[in-house]
Amino acid sequence: MPYCIKQTAIFTNRKAYSLIEKAKNRFYSPLPCIMKVAIMQPYLFPYIGYFQLIQAVDEFIIYDNIQYSKKGWVNRNRILVNGKDAYLTLSLKKDSDYLNIKDRVLADNWNLERKKIVNGIRAAYSKAPCFPKVFPLLEEILNHQNQNLFEFILNSIKQINQYLEIATPLIISSSIQINHDLKSQNKVLALCKARHATTYINPIGGIDLYDKDVFNSEGLQLQFLKADNIIYPQFQNDFIPFLSIIDVMMFNTRDELLKALTSFTLN
Repeated sequence: MPYCIKQTAIFTNRKAYSLIEKAKNRFYSPLPCIMKVAIMQPYLFPYIGYFQLIQAVDEFIIYDNIQYSKKGWVNRNRILVNGKDAYLTLSLKKDSDYLNIKDRVLADNWNLERKKIVNGIRAAYSKAPCFPKVFPLLEEILNHQNQNLFEFILNSIKQINQYLEIATPLIISSSIQINHDLKSQNKVLALCKARHATTYINPIGGIDLYDKDVFNSEGLQLQFLKADNIIYPQFQNDFIPFLSIIDVMMFNTRDELLKALTSFTLN
């Protein structure tokens, strides 16, 4: 298990450094270092629970070498359009259904599709209270030039993290030295051990996918994050929950967003 001692200053003077090391050895005993990790696929403008999870951990691993699924949220999400939820989708170039996310690319007509998406967001949210601050960020994200699906979504997550003041490091799964042929729980365990994690946190929706006894036997604590009911005005409509982070950002100030990021429970 890794150990950590907090160090509040960097000493470039050798004598001063020696003194502080002696002081640490005399007055401090090493404390177990809690290393919390989460692992998720890259999702397009995911709901706020995704960003709560990033905020809650010390490292956030994003799968790039995992098979793309049409039924998932990798290249689509839901926004508010005329009082109802509607899908926002990135069109992909036709290719094998067995390719990994990192091997998929946006459609050849992406430049045209991009304009439609930007105009659609503008039309849907132009009267939202935080539109003037949020829309330029979304426009910048959608104008990202790299048409590789993984790189495009990774950039969007990084940019939204910055807006939400989330500093958690993002680690690309394929950069971690494990047996990447492993599947499901075994792969999660391998990734956690490779990053020296002590705690793995997963969204509550995956509670049936993992076994706490197995994690405990591997020296890992398993926790599940459940987002609180975050309700806010959506124009004059009945509230529609679990929409894209786009919706949350459009209707909430920065301070309200920062508060919402901590509105969850861990089980």
